[in-house]
Amino acid sequence: MRNDFLWGGATAANQCEGGWQADGRGMAVVDVLPQGENRLPVMQGVMDYRTLPQGTRYPGRDGIDLYGHYKEDIALFAEMGFRCYRFSFSWSRIFPTGEETQPNEAGLQFYDNLIDELLRHNIQPVVTICHFDLPLHLVEKYGSWRSRAVIDAYLRYCEVIFRRYRSKVRYWITFNEINMLMHLPFMGAGIRFEKGENPLAVQYQAAHHELVASALATKLAHQINPDCQVGCMIAAGSVYPYSCRPEDVWQGMQKDRETYFFTDVQARGAYPAYAKKLWNRSGIHVEMDPEDERILRENTADFIALSYYNSRCVRTDGQGEASGGNVFASAKNPYLTCSQWGWPIDPMGFRITLNALYDRYQKPLFVVENGLGAMDQLTPEGTVSDDYRIDYLKTHIQAMIQAIDQDGVDIMGYTAWGCIDLVSATTGEMSKRYGFIYVDQDNAGCGTKKRIRKKSFYWYRDVIAHHGENL
Repeated sequence: MRNDFLWGGATAANQCEGGWQADGRGMAVVDVLPQGENRLPVMQGVMDYRTLPQGTRYPGRDGIDLYGHYKEDIALFAEMGFRCYRFSFSWSRIFPTGEETQPNEAGLQFYDNLIDELLRHNIQPVVTICHFDLPLHLVEKYGSWRSRAVIDAYLRYCEVIFRRYRSKVRYWITFNEINMLMHLPFMGAGIRFEKGENPLAVQYQAAHHELVASALATKLAHQINPDCQVGCMIAAGSVYPYSCRPEDVWQGMQKDRETYFFTDVQARGAYPAYAKKLWNRSGIHVEMDPEDERILRENTADFIALSYYNSRCVRTDGQGEASGGNVFASAKNPYLTCSQWGWPIDPMGFRITLNALYDRYQKPLFVVENGLGAMDQLTPEGTVSDDYRIDYLKTHIQAMIQAIDQDGVDIMGYTAWGCIDLVSATTGEMSKRYGFIYVDQDNAGCGTKKRIRKKSFYWYRDVIAHHGENL
């Protein structure tokens, strides 16, 4: 393992920051993601958020109020020994509509303060530029990433933050889980489908614009600070064939390619042949400017960031149960147990995924999300005995270390997801907790917001102190 390996934790502005109307912040996609039964259809882009009933609650608007607690939260991260903290900027806090010629200084000042606080504790900031979070104005005026105009808005935003933080931020990630565009289009990229549209054509056109924006942002970051590193990111997890039946194996390969499509472009610099064939078969024409292929080819990512929660499984005989709880469809794997939300627990799958990505791209990997969502209970002593979380993380970190030490996979760092409890992206719940730090807040947003160290807090502190050698 690298001596400079970056241990830490990860959050996202849209799930924890709050302060949704503070200091000139504009409306963002997260501000119209409802709680309850309408959340999934809105995230999928098949239900218009403007039709939601009065009285709907939007949990992302308040998050856990990291906006008002960041000093306390960073002090707790420092107590755990974090070497880095992966978080995201709220684009609409800096450019409220996305179209301003000048940024919102009050929004930038918040990130000045947050980053300075991290550096004061010797914690490296790892910044995601767009984490399921873009100004709602760009959705309403342009249809979000279906329009090339949003590339210009994104680059204007990027230039401001790259220049402002060129001496303070070394690691940037252009888009969080960019492949989520194909699964939850509105949450992932602000895409809402209109009647009569071919959804797949819209998604691939939006994907092209995001991929060009990512490449141009990478170029811009390197021009402003040649020492910085810019990564792409996918929601990863290898897909197993349920059996050695050739149809199952082929389907598994096809499903893996749905994930690899984005990193194939961002790491290799060109659209893969299988994607072009799919477009031809489906009658999809992706509009491109003449320079786009050169832009993609010349500005590939420096590293590949990934989230990993579980593997998946496919079977083509139409039999068997489905695994619940995740946005990725999966057959139930009989060899694995599942979390309370139905997600398979598969540390060996983590090792397999890391090897598959490194074999394919030969670029450094950065694990920026991994964790277990569970219903935690405060004990009478005022803590949380989350041994189940420790077990999950221990086995996954062991698998990662095996990938490094035994398989030769180059991994830059590991940031546990939701290092402090936050609002779940997919369900909008607080009860689905990931953190080492308990936040006293319920699904209705009620509670003191007091921060409480869980048993896993002390365990992870020991893991970092011993560089992963004392799990």
